[in-house]
Amino acid sequence: MTPKRLLIIGTGGHGRSVAEAVLLRDDYVLTGFLDDAAEPGQHVWDWPVWGTTAMLSACKDQIDAVFVAIGNNALREALHQRVQAQGLALATVIHPAATVSPRAAVGRGTAIMAGAVVGTGAQLGEGVIVNCGAVVDHDCTVEPFGHLGVNAGMAGGSVLGRRAWMPVGAALAYGVRVAADRVLHSGEVVHPDYLAQRITR
Repeated sequence: MTPKRLLIIGTGGHGRSVAEAVLLRDDYVLTGFLDDAAEPGQHVWDWPVWGTTAMLSACKDQIDAVFVAIGNNALREALHQRVQAQGLALATVIHPAATVSPRAAVGRGTAIMAGAVVGTGAQLGEGVIVNCGAVVDHDCTVEPFGHLGVNAGMAGGSVLGRRAWMPVGAALAYGVRVAADRVLHSGEVVHPDYLAQRITR
């Protein structure tokens, strides 16, 4: 089976990390990048930055799939919508050093990075980021465009809402639900006994 030609949107740290994960696998061939801060003649290693996202439609004949490697959850969601409006497929990238249960569901456009663990029965929506060393334990749900930072952890049955963000080291206790668009603090541990007052502030 011929690997699909992949375009990555985003040349920042997350974009380059995703690109490295792609290069370690054989399901996609990296073709180039787009970035709204692109400079003329810019490259990421040996791959060209073709221009800004305004060029997306012009790239259609050169690619088979797109990965939106943008850490900002709302912007990532908006770019997913633009990609799909062009009729382009969204890639999913799982680093070969990640551990993903065969009984987990992983949405399109999701990135699961090195050292991450996704447990049995976990449900990851579209455009989720599970960064290096993060854990999504059994039966957890990460709603679309949720984002677990480095070494963040979700205990069994917890839920991270749409576009919500867990920065480095944040953790959810068993069964906790975090509302959409919430931004936790680095190292914060969310327990059921004070979750309700947090999400109503």
